[in-house]
This record gives sequence, C-alpha cells and structure tokens, in this order.
Amino acid sequence: MVKKAVLAYSGGLDTSVCIPLLKERYDCDEVITVAVDVGQPKEDLMKAEEKARKISDKHYTIDAREEFVNEYIFPLIKANGDYEGYVMGTSIARPLIAKKVVEIARKEDASALAHGCTGKGNDQLRFEAVFRLTDMEVIAPMRDMNLTREWEIEYAKEHGIPVTATSEKPWSVDENLWSRSIEGGLLEDPGYVPPEEIYEWTVSPEDAPDPQIIEIGFENGVPVSLNGQMSGGVELIATLNTLAGSHGVGRTDLIEDRVLGLKARENYEHPAATVLLTAHRDLEKLVLTRAELKFKSMVDSQWSELAYFGLVDEPLYQDLNAFIDRTQERVCGTVKLRLQKGSVSIMARTSPYALYSKELVSFDSETIDQKDAEGFSKYHGFQSRVYKRFVEKNE
Repeated sequence: MVKKAVLAYSGGLDTSVCIPLLKERYDCDEVITVAVDVGQPKEDLMKAEEKARKISDKHYTIDAREEFVNEYIFPLIKANGDYEGYVMGTSIARPLIAKKVVEIARKEDASALAHGCTGKGNDQLRFEAVFRLTDMEVIAPMRDMNLTREWEIEYAKEHGIPVTATSEKPWSVDENLWSRSIEGGLLEDPGYVPPEEIYEWTVSPEDAPDPQIIEIGFENGVPVSLNGQMSGGVELIATLNTLAGSHGVGRTDLIEDRVLGLKARENYEHPAATVLLTAHRDLEKLVLTRAELKFKSMVDSQWSELAYFGLVDEPLYQDLNAFIDRTQERVCGTVKLRLQKGSVSIMARTSPYALYSKELVSFDSETIDQKDAEGFSKYHGFQSRVYKRFVEKNE
C-alpha cells in the first residue's frame, strides 16, 4: 500500500526540508503539500507553490482569506482577542489551515498528516488538536528528530532546496492578514534590541508622518467601514495594515508564556489589529452595561486562552461565542481614532445604542434631583464604617 502524506506547507525552511525527510526517514511514497492563503504576500505564495511543485509530488494552494476573516478574525474582534498583549494572528489561523489540510488528505485518501512544527512551540498543539480528530497518522519530523535551524539549513543545501534563512539572519517569519510574527536567531535573546530590518509592515515611529484621524464603523461588533466607506473584511484589514503601519502603529515586543510553559521572546507587527481592537473595546464601553462589561472581560480572557491554545473545537469555545454574539447585537456605531507616531488613541465615539445620556450626566442638567443620592450615600461603605468602629472600640 502506498503511504501517502499530506503536509501543511508554507514554503519556509521547516516545511521544505520536511518533504525529503518524509520520504527518507518515514517511508512515505508520496508527499502532497497544501498551502493555505490566509493573507500571506502573493509573492510568497507563488514562491511556495513553485518550490512545492519541484520537490513534492503534488501541491494545492487554497484561498481561505474570506473564511479566515469571517469565521476567525471577526469572532476574535468580538471577543477582544488578546493573549498577554498578543493579538493572536498566528494562533487563530492554525486551526483553519489544519482543517484545510485534513480536507485535502481525505480527498486524496492519504494515510498521514504532517507539519513542520518543533517540539518547543505552540503550533504543534494547534495543528494536532485538529489532526488528531481523524484516524490518520500524525508526523512531525522537526519534533521527532530534534532538529535545529543550523542542521536544517545545511540539509536544505545538500538537497538543493532554496531557503532565505541563513546562519547570520535566521529570522522565522509568519505572516497573514492579521499579523506578522518574527522570531529566531538573535531575537531569542530578551536583551537583544531588534534591528529595524526585521520590520516590514510598520515604519519606525520616529519616521512616521503627521497625525491622522480615521473613523471605523461597526455593525454587530464587526468592522464594516473606514472613513465612511463600506468595505469587506479582507479589504478593510489590508487597507488598515498599510494605513496604520505607515504611522508606526502596531509593533509588539513581549515575553510570551507558551502553552508548554516555556517563556519566549516574540516580535509582532499588527497595525490593523491594534486599531480595530482599540476601537471595538471603546465602543463596547459605550453600549454595554457595567455588569456585561465585567462578565465579558472574563469571557474574553477565557476565549483568548482557548484560541491561543488552538482549541476551537472545545465545546466551551462555542459556548463562549454564543454569549459574545448576543452582546454584540448592540455594538454598532462609529469610533474616531488618532494615529500618531506609533500610537493610536480614541478621539470620539457614537452609537444608536449608547447608554450614555448627556441630559442625565451633565452638571448643568436638572433632570435628576441631586438630593436623591443622599440616601444612597449614607449606606455606601456602611460595612466598612461598622468594621472601623469595632476595631477602634477594641484597641
């Protein structure tokens, strides 16, 4: 029986060396590669496809951008998706990519699913949370063989596989519509100052132009317009990445706690995500009640952890989405923001569902009789006063 493996393929060093390794070390007779377009540069996809057709037996490129935005990024925005300051661009894309790989594997009647993740990172868990829902064999050469970047680079040279990574600049870059992550090499040292060359989406804040005010429109918690112009999700995010990135907005350098417990230094670029999440959080404060906001903050935190772990098939993930979707029915309106030298700040917001009332809150309003608050004031802090008197009495 022919042993056929389907490999989640990016065109990078790790997944490229997986192709000959699957044949040499895992006795695979046929290796099929699958590249899933979730917003990578077209040039990168073309190079990956060209490389795959040369070194694999069959290749698929799947355009999943619309699905990525509608089924993964929009729910993330609704949930204010954030893990320790990271907007989760890589993590939210992995389950979708894995699902597409499984679809091809079933179509091709494959017996194995493969990925190029290491045994130290999170992606192995995200891919395999989906892969292991099937009865196919799961193969992870990088993890199984304890491979290093240095070894992979030399192995690629020996097998005539072109790679962009070098021993001097071994950056590992993962890019999609929502974010761009850069790691590896000298960046693994938390005390190393990243060179400007690692950034592509954002200009240095010092070189950013004069401030610019923009307006984001939301319907049911989802961004639908930029500066009054209606736009589809893919186009809106791509436009905002360019616009906000030109102002230096959206850089993150953090120490991140991986699922396995390892701490890692991570560098990210995410201009559109920074703007949209900032705007969405602000609009929620205008339309949701204090109780809703308090409870939703806990829901958002749990949702973000599940998404970061890649557990989108966990029933609790769906339960949380149900609650979040209900709250978003009133998250409609517009938010104005200022983009300035690497920062984004709220300028104004409006919504037909605003719980704010100028008539009630204004110091000049006589709608509320201020003396009505006296009774409330007498009981505010009541137990604290009783406690203080008790302590003073027994000192």
